[in-house]
Order: sequence, then structure tokens, then C-alpha cells
Amino acid sequence: MNPQPVVSIVVPHYNGKDMLYVCLAALEETEYEPRQVIVVDNASTDGSTDSLKQDFPWVELKRSPQNLGYAGGCNFGLTAAKGKYVLFLNNDTEFEPDWLGRLIACCESDSQIAACQPKLRALAEPEKFDYSGAAGGLIDRFGFPFARGRLFFTLETDAGQYDKGLDIFWASGTAMLVRRQALEEVGPFDADFFAHMEEIDLAWRLQLAGYRIAAVPQSVVMHNSGSTLPADSYKKMYLNHRNCLIMLAKNYEARTLLWILPLRIMLELAAAGYSLVQLDVRRVAAVFAAFLGFLRRLGATLRKRRVVQERRKVGDAVIFKNMYRGSVVWDYFVRQVRTVRELGIE
Repeated sequence: MNPQPVVSIVVPHYNGKDMLYVCLAALEETEYEPRQVIVVDNASTDGSTDSLKQDFPWVELKRSPQNLGYAGGCNFGLTAAKGKYVLFLNNDTEFEPDWLGRLIACCESDSQIAACQPKLRALAEPEKFDYSGAAGGLIDRFGFPFARGRLFFTLETDAGQYDKGLDIFWASGTAMLVRRQALEEVGPFDADFFAHMEEIDLAWRLQLAGYRIAAVPQSVVMHNSGSTLPADSYKKMYLNHRNCLIMLAKNYEARTLLWILPLRIMLELAAAGYSLVQLDVRRVAAVFAAFLGFLRRLGATLRKRRVVQERRKVGDAVIFKNMYRGSVVWDYFVRQVRTVRELGIE
């Protein structure tokens, strides 16, 4: 029998000792071996990792002198990873002992599967899907992400309706298992994203290289979504809007970008208008700040785009097959669609 492959688990951390220790205790009970656990302290200010090596001697601790965000923190931890697979894991997660082996088995079953994610349920309401990825990440052509079990602000109750393992567009960074060889081929997370959308950008680049992304609903992880940045945080809204524009500009072919990007900008303006009517001033400010942030990083984005386009092995026609054909914004806000199944997606 072939030995089980090593998995390196990278846990970026910023403040919150109790939360981190609960996650590490669950990792200690995880059945899968062999594994390497790397905690990246993103310049915590509360001393939450001061006694980490004493309490969990099997953990490798890497300290960053500054907060690199989720993307940069994961990349920093990646430099110490030794495994065939790398699992990027949020520090506000809990799970049953068999969760990790199911993810490894999925990737081991097909060398074209570059990444996968478990089913994510909300820690506060365990019967509901978690906002950060639910049962597998999806996206429409305009770059609006959603997930099996979550459309915008609506979370479905998990009744087994998305228990079929299948290909998805993106795996949630909450618990994302990635084949290291594929990572080396396409590059790690884009550190300029700081946080939010970086896993979608990575999944897009993996698909451009000809790989697949899979959902593994038999593996279940509980997540305290928003524990780092709440959903109504200005910074979170800003990063989501800005990073999506960067992601589109990097990954689409030029002929696609010429019509997609103007439409996306129009939808951003519509979102700002809707938010203004709702007196959501922070959202309005975040949208316009995101435009400025996108323009400030345009030079760097175009340089990264050149690399992505040179490496691509498949065209947008193939990528479109993995995307939702319609507009999830129209379906949710105009047609009042509330479940992914109503979109014809299993």
C-alpha cells in the first residue's frame, strides 16, 4: 500500500487565543496522519501565541512582523510547508475527527483535482450553511460569488440538498485543500488582495491551468463566519468590491474583459445607488473607495495579468462552462430567487 501523503495545515492567526486553541484542540483529535501544522501569527497584539509552543508542542509557529492579512499570512506559512497537499484553515473552525481524510481522498482520486473544500456550516446555527462557502463556491460571469446553500444574505438550512460531490468554481479559504504541485505551477495567493476573494482568484488561475475544483460534502467543518471582520465592516466591503475588480482584470481574456468589466462597473454603481436608498452610507463609500483602490493598483494588476495570460492553458469558453450563465444579482434582487436550486444548480 502507498503511504498516506503528508498534508501541511497553515492556520493564519490574528488575536483571539480562545478561538485559536479550540481550533488546535480539534486538529489534535483529527484522525488523518501524517500532518504538519503551521500557525502564522500575523503580528497579534494580545499575546495569544505567547504560550503556544508550550501548550501545543507539535505546532510550528511562524511570526510575521506585520499583519499580512489572510492572503499574505497563508503565503508566509506556505514557505515552511513540506506536504504534498496544503490545507489553508481559518482559526475559527471546528470539525469532527474524520473530516481531513475525506478531503485528501478526494484529491488523491484524480490528479486533475487541484483543490477541494468541505461542507461549511455555521457554528452559531449548526443547521444552516456557513456564509463563507457553504457547500461549494460558485460565481456568475460578472464576478459575483455565491455558494451552494448561500445566495447573498440568504443562508439555507442544510437538509442534505447539496450532498452530491461535484465540481465547483472556487473552494472557500475557510478550509481549502490544495495540491502543492498545482500551487507551484500557478503561484500562491495574490498578497495584494490582503483578505477576501483571494481564494476565488487562486481557483480561477488553477482552472486556467486545466485543473478542477471539487466540493466534498461528506467532510463537514463548522465556522464562525465574520469573527475577524463582520459582514457590515467597511473594510470587508471595500476589499470585496476592490478585489473582485482586480480578479476580473487579471483572469479574463482581453475580448471578454472589454464587455464584462464595463457591465460590472455599472452593477457596482447600481449597488451604490441601492445602498444609498437604504441609507447604507458605508456601502456607498466602500464602492467608490474600491474604484480608487482598483485604479491605484492598476499597474501592478496589469503586470500580474500578463503572467496569468501567458500561463493559461484553456480559454474563457471553457471557464464559462464552470460559471453561472445568468446574473445572480438580477436573480436575487429582482426575481427574488433565494436558493441555488432555483437557479437550476444542484
